[in-house]
Amino acid sequence: MFIFGHIGITLGIFYLLSRLFPEKNIPVDIKWIAFGALLPDFIDKPLGRIVLAETIGSGRIFAHTLIFAILLGLAAYYIFYHKGWTAPLIIAGASFCHVLEDQMWNSPRAFLWPFLGWEFPRDTFSGGFIEYLIGILNRSYDPAYSGVFIPEIIGIGIILLFAGNHIRSKMKENHRTDS
Repeated sequence: MFIFGHIGITLGIFYLLSRLFPEKNIPVDIKWIAFGALLPDFIDKPLGRIVLAETIGSGRIFAHTLIFAILLGLAAYYIFYHKGWTAPLIIAGASFCHVLEDQMWNSPRAFLWPFLGWEFPRDTFSGGFIEYLIGILNRSYDPAYSGVFIPEIIGIGIILLFAGNHIRSKMKENHRTDS
């Protein structure tokens, strides 16, 4: 999955949870959801594909693990409990959604690191970061790669629904102030 899939689908998950459990007051804050939905890639892609390219050579390392999700969640809960700030909880939840959307359980050596060993599996893709990025971009928007293409289209659709709803509410708000 790529940018729009992660952001859009995670946004949709948060929205559905907020509707299914209104008593929990689940915040749907787009900026923090977007940041959290991309956080594992913000950390792992540069670290694993650039800094540690010769040794690890993977874009799914530390921030794509279950232990990272648990530690991030615990830190977020601590901040929320002591400061009352919900943004870290949103980031942690969205980051966990990213790991689920990447189906990390299919790569147990990475997902359950370090419990199954200290080494991460290497990507099958070889080449530099630019070649890797171009390859991902090509696959993300090529219908032949439906495992990436379909979530991207779904994510774009959800983002467009939120954008349309935001524009509509702003238009209504402007209409009320003009009247």
